[in-house]
Amino acid sequence: MGKINLRQMKINQKGIISRVSANGELGRRLRDMGLIPGKTITVNGRAPLYDPVSLKIMGFTLTLRNNEADHIDVEVL
Repeated sequence: MGKINLRQMKINQKGIISRVSANGELGRRLRDMGLIPGKTITVNGRAPLYDPVSLKIMGFTLTLRNNEADHIDVEVL
């Protein structure tokens, strides 16, 4: 389908992480949470004001703020 930013994904949409552009401490923290290229993610839901976003990755649920999600590009399945 194409590459989009994680923030643009819809609820129940799946994709494969293609790039994590964050550097420094944020980049390390995102990688430590398993957000690395090649991993499949699914958007579980969003808070009422769309921030944060709830993700399913490697069998667990992870919540990210939109400013963190902005650093992740996804190939939508």
